[in-house]
Amino acid sequence: MDGMSLIVSIVRKGWGSAVLEASVKAGARGGTVLHGRGAGINEQEKIFGVSIEPEKEIVLTVVRSSMSDTVLEHIVRAVGLNETGKGIAFVVPVENVVGVAHFMKHRPHRK
Repeated sequence: MDGMSLIVSIVRKGWGSAVLEASVKAGARGGTVLHGRGAGINEQEKIFGVSIEPEKEIVLTVVRSSMSDTVLEHIVRAVGLNETGKGIAFVVPVENVVGVAHFMKHRPHRK
């Protein structure tokens, strides 16, 4: 089995499903959406003089390393990550994966 990678996508609340849809369309088998808060230089909002931290969705997608560029490209296009303030995504190598028997079976990815 070739190596595995984790694609981490951090987007505004409500965009996690678009990231998941793009990932699956590119051949991923799914992902996990977590809720979080954060603030970047383009998101410094204030209400009554009090800073608020916009809600985020963090999407974790484990894919074969050979698929990571394709899946990432689909995510970037689907949610416009090349535009300022839309979010961020990055890929990190994964050393060990357990509990995912479906990765052991070879199945060509869809485009």
